[in-house]
Amino acid sequence: MKHVIIGTAGHIDHGKTTLIKALTNRDTDRLKEEQKRGISIELGFTYFDLPSGKRAGIIDVPGHEKFIKNMLAGVIGIDIVLLVIAADEGVMPQTLEHLAILDLLGIHKGFIVLTKKDLVEEEWLELVKEDIRENVKDSFLENSPIIPVSSTTREGIDKVIDLVDELAQEAGTVDAEDMPRLPVDRVFSMAGFGTIVTGTLLSGKFQVGEEIEVFPKEEFGRIRSLQVHDEDVNTVYAGQRVAINISGLKKQEIDRGDVIAPKDSMRKTMMLDVKIKLIKDLDRSIENRTRLRLYIGSKEALCRIVILDKDVINPGEEAYAQLRLEEEIVAKRGDRFILRFYSPMFTIGGGMVLEPNPNKKKRFDEKAIEELKIKELGESIDIIEKIILDNSKKFPTIKEISTITAMLDENLKKDIEKLESMDKIVLFTLTKEVHVIHMEYFNFLKESILKELEKFHKENPLKVGMPKEEIRSKFLRNTNPRVGDRFIELLVEMNYIDKNMENIHIKGFEIKYNDMQLKIKEELNNLYISQRFMPPKREEIYAQLNYDENQIEQVLNSLITNGEIIKINNEVFLHSSIYEKALNILKDHINKNGSITVAEYRDVLDTNRKVALGLLEYFDQMKITKRDGDIRTIIV
Repeated sequence: MKHVIIGTAGHIDHGKTTLIKALTNRDTDRLKEEQKRGISIELGFTYFDLPSGKRAGIIDVPGHEKFIKNMLAGVIGIDIVLLVIAADEGVMPQTLEHLAILDLLGIHKGFIVLTKKDLVEEEWLELVKEDIRENVKDSFLENSPIIPVSSTTREGIDKVIDLVDELAQEAGTVDAEDMPRLPVDRVFSMAGFGTIVTGTLLSGKFQVGEEIEVFPKEEFGRIRSLQVHDEDVNTVYAGQRVAINISGLKKQEIDRGDVIAPKDSMRKTMMLDVKIKLIKDLDRSIENRTRLRLYIGSKEALCRIVILDKDVINPGEEAYAQLRLEEEIVAKRGDRFILRFYSPMFTIGGGMVLEPNPNKKKRFDEKAIEELKIKELGESIDIIEKIILDNSKKFPTIKEISTITAMLDENLKKDIEKLESMDKIVLFTLTKEVHVIHMEYFNFLKESILKELEKFHKENPLKVGMPKEEIRSKFLRNTNPRVGDRFIELLVEMNYIDKNMENIHIKGFEIKYNDMQLKIKEELNNLYISQRFMPPKREEIYAQLNYDENQIEQVLNSLITNGEIIKINNEVFLHSSIYEKALNILKDHINKNGSITVAEYRDVLDTNRKVALGLLEYFDQMKITKRDGDIRTIIV
């Protein structure tokens, strides 16, 4: 059975609750105070089956201006609205405010129900209709039917049902494959069940047994059971009115305005980038930094508006803005919202979220405004590309982009694959997590690193390369070292750079010695070879080679870097050929004798204890030998 949600709107005491009772035979005023005073305070919910077989859920919203925040919590997610106007009073202040709110929230299906028809003459009824037509001009109800009814005599009720059924056929389907989100509009506990929340499932689907998170509180629970219209179900779908019985959480740990979604699926925020529009009949302009009340989902939060592209916003005007919040919330790109003045409280406008997790923006920043235009008008793939570009410095994973956008991984990956095929992004994997950066940032980093390496090679022609740690700390400090190392490996794989142990150099770079450096190199090699296992100290080298000490150091360091001279420790250096001989002597001795001591190794090498011990400790570090007290054996 397909479901559709009907919402009522209109001024207090215009007969919304009575109309619903006539449609469903159920009273949505459940509070004693509501029944005593005859007005709706909280949201009311019920349902009925349409002639076509669809089940229509109905949300009864309060009409009193004092309860407007309750009304706003109820109208999200509705498919069809019934604007209720009493024939004996006509259009009233809350009628117009509710109509403006519905328009701003992007609701575009509905009609007008003219109640209390039995209380007025036909001539008066026609005058009220004309007045209604005048007041709904330029709204989504401008050309909608006006159905006069009497909820007490039931005259016109069948017409209302038939028209609802007709519009239900046209109601668009909500994406059940998107990430599930349920803004909470009611929380209560029930003996034997525990905590129960209700709301309209805006997207996706939930199943019994799933783990959920309460945003932005970061509280976790599990779905014990689900209900739709008082019936137990195993799965609920986008567009349905849902009751969730949550295990693991107490009633006081959840509030109206919180959002139920899968664990780690959203990112809380203190700012929103938005496109807003002020009501045209507003009697004042909005200045920068004005304190406002934000209504988004079922949440009310205080904020200040930073107008990005204007000095002030006048009635009927649109603007890009950043809302700086006074508490954390969660939102998704495309979410609709309403803005009201902090005091006195009345609706001034509303709009759409363009970026739910933005950086702080400066006013009149042309680049920032252009980016918001892309996020407002661009296709899904364009928006994802922009988000990846904005976050590339952090080398985000696809999962993190999914959290930022509140999209399911599977849906996001489709756009990611398209962007990769268009060479717009670069992907690389680290421990099963796929990281993604924009090609623009990749090229910027690559060129910056290559430029730095060129400079390094020019200033240090005898060094095989720049230490990897220097590159990481200079260009990749915004991410963790393992991701930085993986990016450097990516540049190696793509043949932009090469790696020599822990040193990085430009692809094809070779150390080139001038004539004097070649002579120093030759003399150093000869010196280390001739002195075998009694290598020279630094001061002995300076004394025996008749060259500038700085030049000797440069050549010696290059020989160490390229492996011709092996650094055993800070005091012992051996020529690579002598090192190999020392290793072979070690292996021969242990093969014959089973083990070796420092003293034995000193004697067979004809060296001193410092060199012998240094070599054995080096072999230990290289996992060639294993020490057991005073003896060492070969690791097989």
